[in-house]
Amino acid sequence: MFPFFYYGHNNYGDNYMCTCINMKGKNYYFGRNMDITHSFNEEVIITPRNYYLTFKKEKPLKNHFAFIGIGTIINNYPLYSEATNEKGISIAGLNFPNNCYYFPFKDKKINLTAFEIIPYILSKCQNLKEVKELLSNLNIVNINFTNQIKLTPLHFMISYKNQSIVIESTKEGLKIFDNAFNVLTNNPPFEYHQNNIINYINLNNKDINNNINNNIKLLPFSFGQGAFGLPGDSSSSSRFIRAFFNLSFTKLDNNDTYEVIQFFKCLDSVSMIYGAVLTDLGYEYTTYSSCINTNKGILYYKTYYNPNIYSINMYKEDLNSTKLINFKFINEYQIIEQKQKMII
Repeated sequence: MFPFFYYGHNNYGDNYMCTCINMKGKNYYFGRNMDITHSFNEEVIITPRNYYLTFKKEKPLKNHFAFIGIGTIINNYPLYSEATNEKGISIAGLNFPNNCYYFPFKDKKINLTAFEIIPYILSKCQNLKEVKELLSNLNIVNINFTNQIKLTPLHFMISYKNQSIVIESTKEGLKIFDNAFNVLTNNPPFEYHQNNIINYINLNNKDINNNINNNIKLLPFSFGQGAFGLPGDSSSSSRFIRAFFNLSFTKLDNNDTYEVIQFFKCLDSVSMIYGAVLTDLGYEYTTYSSCINTNKGILYYKTYYNPNIYSINMYKEDLNSTKLINFKFINEYQIIEQKQKMII
């Protein structure tokens, strides 16, 4: 059977949910949870500067910026779910069924298919201004990767330092939104998430006060009641709120390792447990979580069956190579017995 990959295969492309976040600390971090029903042979992929990148309708690129991310390689082509280039631009594609619409070829436009958006933008852009200029002439075309591998409906979050935007291709055309939340999940469209968050502006991380009746002595019975009403289900709208809440209150201390841990803790707060979400294809769960230090080009990942955090630094590889560089996931579950003890 042909391996499933992020942009869809046969009838499987519409059944996954994900959460993407962008975080500012001492460094800038970008990453996501991949929530899906099964593996798609995912691995860490580095596209070096001289890898020959081809596109369905645009001219190939022989020399370009290098980038690192997670995806799968099919026919020697890197199909990324998320990635960051050496200038710090980061992009992730997330499922956007029912609302997504891809167009026929349009003359005098930049015509890219959904799976080409990540490599094309990361190859050419070094800041968000350049990204927006490119997007102003972009047309996302309805061209499959192969006859067997169909396009999946996607919308995208693109980040640079502490700024993010969202792009959505719908029947009305290509929409571009500034994303001050630095969070993206799936359906509904981003405009809904922008409005829905207003329902939760009362949430906070502090003790609560009695605001209903000062004549009655009412005291909180627990810490954390300031976040009462924070949604806990796995729907995309609830994960958006929960990710934004935890990202907003995450404490950082100017330490690389600690910041990476905090980033993964934010993703953990919206992760899916195997068995908790049933779809027509099986149980949806967080197969992996990623975090990219966009300042230093270091990608961190952990998987559902191996919660250890692994790192890959793209600057330790030959970025002038003409060949893709890939690292298979270490996915075996490990429980380490502690043998060191203290006798008092």
